[in-house]
Amino acid sequence: VQLQASGGGLVQPGGSLRLSCAASGNIFSINYMGWYRQAPGKQRELVAFITSGGSTNYVDSVKGRFTISRDHAKNTVYLQMNSLEPEDTAVYYCNANLKTYGDTWWTSYWGQGTLVTVSS
Repeated sequence: VQLQASGGGLVQPGGSLRLSCAASGNIFSINYMGWYRQAPGKQRELVAFITSGGSTNYVDSVKGRFTISRDHAKNTVYLQMNSLEPEDTAVYYCNANLKTYGDTWWTSYWGQGTLVTVSS
């Protein structure tokens, strides 16, 4: 199983970016998918996640600015980030909780990370 994240980059404060993360491999079912971020010198934090049923949850600091969505057919999760602030600067990692064919247990997989820099 591989999770391929893309969409990071440099953006000015107030700007927008859209991150994508596609899961591929011998996937039977995906439970939830989410995005984490880690800023320099800080611990990794959960930014947002979305369940297989479409329920979402966000960290307080991004509520109203970020939107997580999911394409089940493509095994892809998106993070639309609007009104970006310098404090959003971090490496963003996607995460998926899934089963491959033959699995009994759900397993967590991580993408490689994509850098988001918000600066003027």
